[in-house]
Amino acid sequence: MLVHPSSIDLSGRTLRCLTGRLAARRGEIATRRRRLTAGRQALLALAPLRCGDTCARLAAGFGTGVATVYRSTREAVDVPAALAPTPAEAMDTARTTAFVIPDGTLPPIDRIAAHTPHYSGKRKRHGMNVQVLTDPFGRLLRASPALTGSTHDLTAARTHGIVDALTDADLECLADKA
Repeated sequence: MLVHPSSIDLSGRTLRCLTGRLAARRGEIATRRRRLTAGRQALLALAPLRCGDTCARLAAGFGTGVATVYRSTREAVDVPAALAPTPAEAMDTARTTAFVIPDGTLPPIDRIAAHTPHYSGKRKRHGMNVQVLTDPFGRLLRASPALTGSTHDLTAARTHGIVDALTDADLECLADKA
């Protein structure tokens, strides 16, 4: 186990995997010198995903600026996101199962009252609407890009083409009323 300065346990395997991908990405784009090494950037990106630390707290913990934290985290999240299957690839995988389970989830975010698009009246908190598609065993087939928390699950599924893809593929699905 590797430990973040705020005592968050992280898998060494996960950290090494992200570090390798970040180093490869830096080599592809021939990036100039960075404030953080690829390993520190991976740790910085995994810390808020694990515990939800704010950019200001991470900046203080890593001895860097808030803008560097935001930019580094965003870049580190984009690297594995590029490996995600496309909707067509997810449908190809889903065809091998008896049925799929589409559902929406609302990961909480730290927003103030002025950011009303992120507020979910149903859950009574700020968040981002993410649509997921799983197989009967609960394995993730696809996760959609995040929309604002005020977006209804059915609207989000239509926006991301999940409803059309399931219809076109003639897949049976178990879903809630949304």
